[in-house]
Amino acid sequence: MSNRFGALKLGKWGNRALAGAVIALAIVFPLFFGKADGWVDDMTLSLAYVVMALGLNIVVGYAGLLDLGYVAFFAFGAYCTGWFMSGFFANADVHVGVSKFAQVLPGIHLNWLIVVVIAIIVCAVAGIVIGLPTLRLRGDYIAIVTLAFGEIVRVFAINGDEITLPFTNDAKLTAGRQGITPIDPIKLPGLDPFNPLNLRPWYWTALAMVLVVLFVNIRLRDSRLGRAWIAIREDEVAAASMGVPLVKTKLLAYAAGAAFGGISGTFLGSYLNTVNADQFAFSFSIFILAMIILGGLGSVWGVVVGAVALSLINYRLIPDVLNDVPAKLGLNFQLADLSFGIFGFLLVIMMILRPEGLIPERRRQLELREGVGAGTEADLVEVSHT
Repeated sequence: MSNRFGALKLGKWGNRALAGAVIALAIVFPLFFGKADGWVDDMTLSLAYVVMALGLNIVVGYAGLLDLGYVAFFAFGAYCTGWFMSGFFANADVHVGVSKFAQVLPGIHLNWLIVVVIAIIVCAVAGIVIGLPTLRLRGDYIAIVTLAFGEIVRVFAINGDEITLPFTNDAKLTAGRQGITPIDPIKLPGLDPFNPLNLRPWYWTALAMVLVVLFVNIRLRDSRLGRAWIAIREDEVAAASMGVPLVKTKLLAYAAGAAFGGISGTFLGSYLNTVNADQFAFSFSIFILAMIILGGLGSVWGVVVGAVALSLINYRLIPDVLNDVPAKLGLNFQLADLSFGIFGFLLVIMMILRPEGLIPERRRQLELREGVGAGTEADLVEVSHT
């Protein structure tokens, strides 16, 4: 399989032509289905998760900082839509850039693009806050701190309906498990608000988000900052000795990754029409992390493939195609009950057969397959005798 992927060397213009063909196919994809078809729904969710996975890839794949609390940034982004695109703060009367129908509704109703900017700022600050305590930590300890951060945010989301915000006339922080709903649909300048019965505009908006985030990811990877992230991932001590500012570089990784998670959160908040505390479970962080591991740590295109593949397995293959297989075998459960067990099994298989991922980053492939950057057993024996 490694040779098969390695044979896909098309050259500079070949790669661009292939990317153009894939993008063109992605643009016309919803035209092959009905406006509210399940495939369009599944692919819209997949594209939203691609944005989130690309954000986590900056933290985990580029900088090598294992983040198990990424769901927190999804929560911040989604709650930005709940606070600023609904009637949650019913005593407020703020309307900016929304439809005529939304202008007469109570609450705060801002245009989605404004909320995206707010979410980027909120999540970037939150990313720096989570990054500060981890600056002196490495490896598993970073994972534990970020996991705790994600759980703290989830607990606040669940119990936020009992927390009164100051200076807001008894407004609550969240609606807990009851959820904030309805959320205003996305309205882009010059267009009518998106209709939940026509999923094509939602899909194209998610695709546009993916293309923008892809461009930013690639530019960041090839920038001086991206090389600093990779240097920290490979050897933090060596990077510091070469003049890489560890604090600034790590915090920028957390902030950039969190911002992408917030963008996706604002889209999902409006698309799903609800912001519920139960959406922000720890398992969601693992779900996004699994997309990166499946596609290839640090690999932009691998993460895209991994995110789409796992999303379709989770939302199409298991519930719609294979869900009744256990019943046909005389077993009293549905396959959807074993979703995370199936994901774990897939990851184990990947670690055994192709640990570098489906489309690996070149550097990681060299390390794992060709031993570049890691001494051979003979070398280690020789060193031990010197």
